[in-house]
Parts: sequence; C-alpha cells; structure tokens
Amino acid sequence: MALKYLKDTEVNISNVNIRDNSWNPNFPYYSFHSDVLFKVADFLHLELSRPTEQVPTRYLNNHQDSNSVIDLMFLRPESLEHDNHTIHSDWRLTLYYALFTIDISIFEEHIQTRKRMLVKNSKEEEFFI
Repeated sequence: MALKYLKDTEVNISNVNIRDNSWNPNFPYYSFHSDVLFKVADFLHLELSRPTEQVPTRYLNNHQDSNSVIDLMFLRPESLEHDNHTIHSDWRLTLYYALFTIDISIFEEHIQTRKRMLVKNSKEEEFFI
C-alpha cells in the first residue's frame, strides 16, 4: 500500500532534487515540493530525522554553487535512532556525496513455543490428514 501511494504521488513531484531551507539552512528558499514529500512521510508515519551534526551531504567542485544537504533520512519518531544518524563528510574520498550511517538496535525477543505430536495411526492423525 505504501509503495502504491509513493508511485501515485511520484507524478506530483516534478523535481526529484528538492532543495529546501526546511532541512538545509544554507539554502535560502522554500519549495512547495517539500510539502508533498512530508505528506508522504506522514502517511507512512515517518518524520525527517536530523543528523547528530548538520553538515552538507553534497560537495561540489564548482565553487560558484554551494554545498548542500540533498540526502534525507526519514524514521519513525518514536525510534531510538530518530535524530541520531551521522553524515560522514570525511568518508567522501572521490565522491561528491557524503555517506550516512545509523546504528539500529535489534533486541533479542523470546517467543514462547510448544511442541505437539500426533500419535501414529491415532484418530487425531487421521483427522489431521
């Protein structure tokens, strides 16, 4: 259902590279396309997660254009990971984009099970078959 909603909504977003001062304080303008993006996230019960340190995610060789935040992470707001991902600008090497990392906690869960048997040639086995 979520994928269908995204597919149906995709036609309403004409500019995939949405730059907006909502998540990039260095960008001076607001884009109405970000409203659609946030509506999709809200439909999926997700919110924009803020990194531990706000740094650009795209670095340009052209000094006339400014570096910008163009990659975003949306997470469930009640998760421990929300507002806790890291942008690694120092890992860029030859890339124009910085990489993201996030530690996701996986908790061990005990699921109670029980074993049942059917006695061979019993009425229960016959009923089961």
